[in-house]
Amino acid sequence: MRSDMDNNIYEKYKLAGKIAAEARDYGLNLIKPGVSFLDAVNSMELKILDSGAGLAFPVNISVNEIAAHYSPRHNDALVFKKGDVVKLDIGAHVDGYIADTAITVEVGTNNYEDMIKASSGALDVAINTIKAGIDLFEIGKTVQDTIMSYGYKPIDNLTGHSMQRYILHAGMSVPSVPDRLQSAKPKAGDVLAIEPFATNGAGHVISGDGSNIYLCKESFNPRLIRTKNAEIIFSRMKSKFKTLPFAQRWFEEFFSRSSTTLRKLSFLGLIKHYPQLIDAKKGIVTQKEHTVILTEEGCDVIT
Repeated sequence: MRSDMDNNIYEKYKLAGKIAAEARDYGLNLIKPGVSFLDAVNSMELKILDSGAGLAFPVNISVNEIAAHYSPRHNDALVFKKGDVVKLDIGAHVDGYIADTAITVEVGTNNYEDMIKASSGALDVAINTIKAGIDLFEIGKTVQDTIMSYGYKPIDNLTGHSMQRYILHAGMSVPSVPDRLQSAKPKAGDVLAIEPFATNGAGHVISGDGSNIYLCKESFNPRLIRTKNAEIIFSRMKSKFKTLPFAQRWFEEFFSRSSTTLRKLSFLGLIKHYPQLIDAKKGIVTQKEHTVILTEEGCDVIT
């Protein structure tokens, strides 16, 4: 039985989930040797927008040892190559109610089929286990046990997350290892993105170069805005992107010289630039993710 979440809100989540899943599946067919990252993400984002949803965050294309957080620039020249292991991470929202989903595809080869199965199988087990009131330690244990049964490691410092209206990361983490620090117990109606990562590397990510993904900070010292021009730009940015992550290429659409401006605003502490998250030993990484709404008995998978 579903929680007492307002039915109108529930239907918005369901629609966001449907649109995100359709864009994810559409995107899988775009990932082929020689196709540019930029063309692929532009096509997926346009599909979300044409379906009537908003973009919860830029489409992420994270390849091989990059576990998460890469979206192409407006002039990105990268293309998919045979043998690439691509994590495709997509988010859509309807009136701020977010669905987040991800899948891994290997481009033209099958060298990492078992690792793809490891993250996918761990997600299935987590979905079958999670329910309102569960100790999230247990979810981390089931994810770890499943991934290790395939001979791989879970990534210990990447977690799933709770979501709220217009807030992608709302404070609660869903671990992929048994972490006693994750003591929160979710309740019926909570919306969670569950996303196990498997690797043949270190099982721990470190920060790499910039991802081209940014977020306007909610709190900052207003004295950091030292010029009228910076105030105008930041105000426009906040108005357009609000509390959700945005891409450099989106900013480029309405403000030229975007790279210089974004670097300056980041230096001033007004925006956050997400780093790429890379396995510490540069091992290959796979991922799978669904968004779920918790019930007393289990969960509804909306993606």
